[in-house]
Amino acid sequence: QVQLVESGGGLVQPGGSLRLSCRASGFILDYYAIGWVRQAPGKEREGVSCISSSGGSTYYADSVKGRFTISRDNAKNTVYLQMNSLKPEDTAVYYCAADSNSYCSGLYDYWGQGTQVTVSS
Repeated sequence: QVQLVESGGGLVQPGGSLRLSCRASGFILDYYAIGWVRQAPGKEREGVSCISSSGGSTYYADSVKGRFTISRDNAKNTVYLQMNSLKPEDTAVYYCAADSNSYCSGLYDYWGQGTQVTVSS
């Protein structure tokens, strides 16, 4: 069974940090580009970051550049999103998604169930 499971979300104060993890099971992550997409209440989904299958190429939305870092450990079948200097506007459900292209095409084949990130004082 193909699954993506996110973890690491929670409540954090502005300026704080969180690290999200996305662990894959039922398929080999090595061949997939992986993206993080978020959705805030009442807003459309927003692509936050993406990493190619090799890890050699990364993409960041302008809203998170310089604050978020995406990485992957193919040996652990896991992708990470390190989020620093968090702002209230980063509050959203964060989803990881797998793209069967080796590069970040934005077309995702599998989705996780999402993890809530809330940035509030």
